[in-house]
This record gives sequence, C-alpha cells and structure tokens, in this order.
Amino acid sequence: MVLVLCAAIAWLLPAAWASPLPRTVHLAGIAIALWGLYLNLAPKLAFGRHGTTVNPLHPERSTQLVTTGPYRWTRNPMYLGQALLLLGWTLWLGQPLALFCVAAYALWIDRLQIPAEEHFLHARFGAAYDAYRQRVRRWC
Repeated sequence: MVLVLCAAIAWLLPAAWASPLPRTVHLAGIAIALWGLYLNLAPKLAFGRHGTTVNPLHPERSTQLVTTGPYRWTRNPMYLGQALLLLGWTLWLGQPLALFCVAAYALWIDRLQIPAEEHFLHARFGAAYDAYRQRVRRWC
C-alpha cells in the first residue's frame, strides 16, 4: 500500500513541476522499473519453491529462511524492487519532485516495516537468521 500511495502522489504532482527530460531518462526509467519487477517476482518464486509465505502481514506463516536467489545479495529484494519500480515510475513521469516519494517509501520501509520483520525472523530462526544478517546487507 505504501508503494501505491507514493506512486499515486508522484503521478498527482502538478504537471507544471515536471521537467522536460531527454528520452534516454524515460528509457532508463523503463529499464530500472523492469529490474525492480524482476526483484519483486524472483523472490516470490523462491518463496514458493521453499513452501513459505511472502506476505509481510503474516510473518508467523514463515516456515523457511530463504537465502538463495536475490537473497544472496540483499535481505530485502522485494522492497528494493519496489523502490526501483517507484524510481522508474518517477523517471518516466519526468517529475523531479517525485523523487521525494522514492525517498519517503524507502524511509518508511527501512524504519518501520523491515525492523518488525527482522525482529520476527530473529525470533523464528534464531542463530541461522543472525548469521545470514551478518553476511548479507539489508538493501544491497
């Protein structure tokens, strides 16, 4: 919901504040958004293969600690992917002020969502999660 809200705010910013950006910036926005889409889908497939939940609202349903695929490089590839989707969207819009939406999204996720999930994962998986946390960065 935070992603959708930030994307909507970026879209609703007055067009008068939009910047005429070169076509290459718009194309870069598409490429960044596609990378973000990959980082959203690949982890979901990995979770499915491991038979565990991807729903951050129900961490108690987690049955496996997934550390393969994109999880080898970042503990939060889905959130990173969502941030990249939002960044790609703002570049496509040509709306420099919308970059504040990307920052707001990342700040919200980093300060509120991720710590709650990390607390639960530590309680659920203990030393295995702690070792993983020492090896792999939160974002990338």
